[in-house]
Amino acid sequence: MDQGLIPRRYAKALYEVAVEHGTQLKLYDKMRLIAEACAAEPKLNETLNNPFVSDADKAQLILTAAQADSSDKDIDSFIGLLEANHRLGLVRDIAVAYADIYRKANKIYRVEVVAAAPMSQAEQDRLKKLIQSHLDGGTMEYTFRVDPDLIGGFVVNIENQRLDASVKNELKQLRLKLLSNK
Repeated sequence: MDQGLIPRRYAKALYEVAVEHGTQLKLYDKMRLIAEACAAEPKLNETLNNPFVSDADKAQLILTAAQADSSDKDIDSFIGLLEANHRLGLVRDIAVAYADIYRKANKIYRVEVVAAAPMSQAEQDRLKKLIQSHLDGGTMEYTFRVDPDLIGGFVVNIENQRLDASVKNELKQLRLKLLSNK
């Protein structure tokens, strides 16, 4: 997803400061919390972009979403900078951009496995091991979910790549092949 030039610039600057302070992992966790909170609660985005809500209240909402405390100086300073520049409404995009920068710098791949039925832990471990062998020494953030609409099989999403080994996809391909033969 393209976050825009301004959020990417803020994210890059924040990452550079975090590297200087050795807090890039801690900020990565905070940025993920912010992005997840904004994704889970659409009203939060509306509030952060509402001109009738004070910047101080918006800043407090963001700090709460990040689960920040008094020891989180970098996030506190960063939110203060956004508040001073009236950019608090961009915090979700900045958080997503920061996470992307961090993942790229640390060779972390987001991996999602979607299966038609629950998989045992042994099956998931075997699949994780297979996926890990194709990540060129990188690590993964692994998520698993069940989608009965797949009918059977599974889908593996690694960043912007997809391996679709589902029955639903096979049926779709068969249908397209039959339609093209007419």
